[in-house]
Order: sequence, then C-alpha cells, then structure tokens
Amino acid sequence: MRRGAWVGLLGFVAALAVELHASADTLTELTRPFSEALRNGSYAGALGLIFLAGLATSLTPCVYPMIAITVSVFGARQAESRGKAALLSTAFVLGIAALFTPLGVVSALTGSAFGSALASPWVVGALAALFTVMALSMFGLFDMALPSGLQNRLAQAGGFGVRGAFVLGFVNGLIAAPCTGPVLAVLLTWVATTGHVGFGALGLFVYAIGIGVLFWVVGTFAISLPKSGRWVEWTKSVFGIAMLALAFYYLRGLLPYPRPHVRDQIWLAVALGLVAGGVIVGAVHLSFKGGPLMLRVRKAVGVVACVAGILGVVGYAEALPPGSHITWTEDFHAGKSIALTQGRPMMVDFGADWCGACQELERDVLSDPRVVAEAQRFVAVRVDLSTDQATEEKWELLKNYEQPGLPLVVLHHSDGSEAARVTGMLESDDFLEMMGDVR
Repeated sequence: MRRGAWVGLLGFVAALAVELHASADTLTELTRPFSEALRNGSYAGALGLIFLAGLATSLTPCVYPMIAITVSVFGARQAESRGKAALLSTAFVLGIAALFTPLGVVSALTGSAFGSALASPWVVGALAALFTVMALSMFGLFDMALPSGLQNRLAQAGGFGVRGAFVLGFVNGLIAAPCTGPVLAVLLTWVATTGHVGFGALGLFVYAIGIGVLFWVVGTFAISLPKSGRWVEWTKSVFGIAMLALAFYYLRGLLPYPRPHVRDQIWLAVALGLVAGGVIVGAVHLSFKGGPLMLRVRKAVGVVACVAGILGVVGYAEALPPGSHITWTEDFHAGKSIALTQGRPMMVDFGADWCGACQELERDVLSDPRVVAEAQRFVAVRVDLSTDQATEEKWELLKNYEQPGLPLVVLHHSDGSEAARVTGMLESDDFLEMMGDVR
C-alpha cells in the first residue's frame, strides 16, 4: 500500500476524532487540546490541527500546481534580495488571511443560533447534503470552479509590489474555492459550535497561514517543489472521505447510527480494521474517473468501509468510559415531585447529541466515579434535546431556566430552590464542590 494514502487517511481519522471532542483513552493526548481549549485557553493542539488542514488544502489539485506560477506573478522569485522576497511572500499570505479570518468571526458570532438550529432535521439534512455534494466534488465526479474569465480577471488584480501581492493573496482563496470550500465549510461549522469570536478569528487565520506556507517558502527561498502527481489526487480523496463521514455524522439523530454506550475495545478494533481495509481496497489511491468498472467499484467499497470505520472510531470515542454511571430519570415533573416529597436535592442535565460540550461533560465530569457516588443522594433528571428526542415541552423547560443554549446542568436544594448551574466545561473537582454545597 502506498505510504501517502496511509498517512493521509490515518491523519484524518485522528483529526476527526479530535474535532468531535472525543476523549477515548487511546486518543487522550490528541483530544486534550480540544477538551481544554475553551476551558483554560490551551489552543495549541487545536490550532495545530487547523494549520495542518490548511497545509493539506495547499496540496490539492486546485492549489498545488499553481504555487510556482503564482509566486512568479507577484514577483518574489525576481526580487533583488531575500528580504524583499520574504516581504512579498508575507504580504501574499496575509492577503489569504484577510479573506478567511472575517469568516471565522461571523461563524463564531452566529454560534448560538447555529447550535440551536442543529436540533432541526431540516438544518442537519441540508448540512449533510452540502457535505455530500462537496465529497462528490473531491472524488472528481464533477468540478466546482469559478468561470475561467473571472479567474483570469482576479489573477490580474492588484498590480505589482507589496500591495499587488496582498491583493493577489486575497483573491487566490477565491480562485482555489473548489478545494478550500469543503475544508472551509467543515472548519466554519466547528467554529460556529464554539461561539468564541477570538478563537474563530484565530482559527481561520491559522488555516490561511497553513494554505500559504508553501507559497511563502517557495517565494522566499526560491526552492522548487516536487511535481504534482497521483499523490495530489489522493489528498482530494482523503478530503472526500472526510466530507462523507461528516455528512453521516450530522444525520446520526435521523438515521440508524450504531455506537456503543460504553467504550468497547473490540468495537474499536473492528472500526480501525474497516478503515485499514478500506485503504487497502482502494479508497484513496484508486479513482472514480475513467479506468475499468471494477476499479471504480473497488474504490466505492473502500470509501464505504472507511466512512463506516471512521464513524465507528468516533462512536467509540464518544462513548462513556467503563464503570458505573449516574441513573437518570427522563420525566422532569416526576423527578421534581420525588425530590420535594422525599426532601432530596435534584440535578437536572439538559443535553443533546449535537452538543459537543454536553457530551464532554457527560464523559469527563458526570462519569467521574466520585461524581457518580455523590449523585446518589440527588434525584437525577435528564432532559434530552437530541434531534430525535426533543419536544416542545422539553424546549419550554429550557426556556423556563432562562438559558439560551446548551450545555446546562442545574443543581437544586431539597426545597426546590436553585443552588448552582453549569453552562460550560469545568473540572470534576469544581463540580464535586458545587454538589457538596447543595442541601
């Protein structure tokens, strides 16, 4: 098996597990940056993966073959000094960043609305359809591109010098839309779920730097890159598999999506075996364009196996850790009545399968053995707002708490009054202290 195909797809499996806030024991080191990013500002791991996504985008057929030509257009290779070449190359990369960074700000500002919208089957269906169309484009079944006349006009914008390099960088993102679009859509979707403006802007800026790093290296040091070839098409196949996996992931509340409730090592082994088998069969190195029918069938079988395997890895990563867990009641009013009658405190957990922070709280905090033990004195109520479980009554309960979105965990004293609430990630020790104060 070709090493490039293995490295590309296995790298994607790890990145996808991280992006979906997985915290499986075997993926702990990869997922930790995402788990802690919004809690304590540890953004390094997350931003590193975003940078790699940008770098991978620059290796696609829409971008890679044009690097040397584009560098020559803004004059870096003809510059009289290394410093001048670096300045022009930097201006070009900053032009790319100027296009993408505002998108991160807009996505983050609309984050809460986006998160609530994910409860709608129409929204998740539209997202899944969008990612499927992008996947088919990545596999080469059709091309998404700007009209050639518009591409030529954009390429001539800005003139020469630093200003020209900056403008050319800005429009370069538009010219490369067929390959940046799918990755950008996934990244913007993830940024929207965080709702953090600063991180949204920084994430898209880092993505732009990843796209531009090869332009900068070639322009500054006048080196020659390896010629494009089959490996460039492999990169597009990896992105296509990514799009399909995300499409089915968004539909997990509408379609059957087998996944373990508790982490099972056999489940993980089977999922990884599907990914490996899919790569061997031809998910990455074969093509849907031309060639014998049997080779295209092999690629289709390989893609299906890889997508199924990736979803299996994500399902394992999202499952609860082994051990005892809190016993929940689904009836809010019955739980409240029991708590008041028996003089017990009550814990209400609002969650949903589309809420990454909710799942993270469940795995990392509410499944802590110490929290499980302390919860035995509480009446534990869960209000499930997943796409296939949400009702108007459940949404009304959330509205009664005057909480605009998820996650939300509310602790009540035994007299029914509110003692504390959790609206984001926190450490298990902090939550235990909050529980201990409830009477």
